[in-house]
Amino acid sequence: MRILIVGAGGVGSAAARIAVRRGYFDKLVLADYDPRRPQAIVDELGDDRLAAAQVDASSAESVASLIREHGATHVLNAVDPRFVMPIFDGCFAAGATYLDMAMSLSYPHPEQPHALTGVKLGDDQFAKEQEWKEAGLLALVGIGVEPGLSDVFARYAEDELFSEIDELGVRDGSNLVVAGYDFAPAFSIWATIEECLNPPIIYEEGKGWFTTAPFSEPEVFDFPDGIGPVKCFNVEHEEVLLMPRWTNAKRVTFKFGLSDEFIQVLEILHKTGLDRTDKISVKGVEVSPRDVVAAALPDPATLGDRMSGKTCAGVWVTGKGKDGQPRSTYLYHVADNEDTMREYNSQAVAWQTAINPVVALELLARGTWSGTGILGPEAFDAKPFLYLLAAPAPDGYGSPWSIEEKTVG
Repeated sequence: MRILIVGAGGVGSAAARIAVRRGYFDKLVLADYDPRRPQAIVDELGDDRLAAAQVDASSAESVASLIREHGATHVLNAVDPRFVMPIFDGCFAAGATYLDMAMSLSYPHPEQPHALTGVKLGDDQFAKEQEWKEAGLLALVGIGVEPGLSDVFARYAEDELFSEIDELGVRDGSNLVVAGYDFAPAFSIWATIEECLNPPIIYEEGKGWFTTAPFSEPEVFDFPDGIGPVKCFNVEHEEVLLMPRWTNAKRVTFKFGLSDEFIQVLEILHKTGLDRTDKISVKGVEVSPRDVVAAALPDPATLGDRMSGKTCAGVWVTGKGKDGQPRSTYLYHVADNEDTMREYNSQAVAWQTAINPVVALELLARGTWSGTGILGPEAFDAKPFLYLLAAPAPDGYGSPWSIEEKTVG
């Protein structure tokens, strides 16, 4: 296996730091538009299998050329979702296996955005599924933490814990604090704006996919491991598009923990047009307002030493257990920033996202996971993944996951 990681930001650099401790690959190329970023990681890690490169992620030709130059067999997309399709198409052109942690962009329904779906997340990729199957190529989509590990949990819950699932409810929350900043998102603000301000999507059996207004259906979810109650809202996310394809859940939702202040900032960005991605002219210079916002905020990859607290990702599953009795279970994974900084020099949100595609790549290298076409994590056996994630080194990655039974009713 020869891996190319496109993007040397927080997630891409964390993936390199995690992967370098494993022996399943022969070469790992870390690439970015700014070649200094991947070179700094390569110099830091000092492993002969690593190399740095420059790439234009907006160009399928640039991606394909880099794949061919280094003989990459597997490509991990670790950049903003606006670059999904060029990287996806570049992988197809060069015959490489593709992995991502966010899918192709959605576009709201032009007339009823808070009721009907327009172009859904991943639609542009799934439209090319037959081409990938006929070519014998695999695109493993949505294999970060959310989507990703949450989808693996859904597969495990259906196979091992439940006989009937009423709802797969992804719930994401944290108690992370960044010292010294009034506002400093722990993840890409570009992607955060995209998923939080787009109409959230919900799936229901018999109705299919439909949308609601942003920040709808608030609820307080009590997160484990000392995080505690967090107010969560409907947010657009890939799990809702993936889980119904490979599970029999009657309803699928995604809710994200957001503070009132965070929502207020996002709403102001929207009202002032600073969330726009189309370019405007500023004193003769063409710029995207959202790119300006991203440039004005601190790089999430650099916040680890100022950050404290934990982040939790998981799936709240309700329905009937294997015994036919009502069951309510939360399957989850927690990352503590103190631990991820000490062990990997990566902040918790980026690290928790990055570890899952690295585990998936190892399963692909072993032949434990295989397939062709466009497949989500739910399409594979969950048990080998969850074992490898939790097993202590050197057998696994030493990052345990947990199950919490909740009161039924």
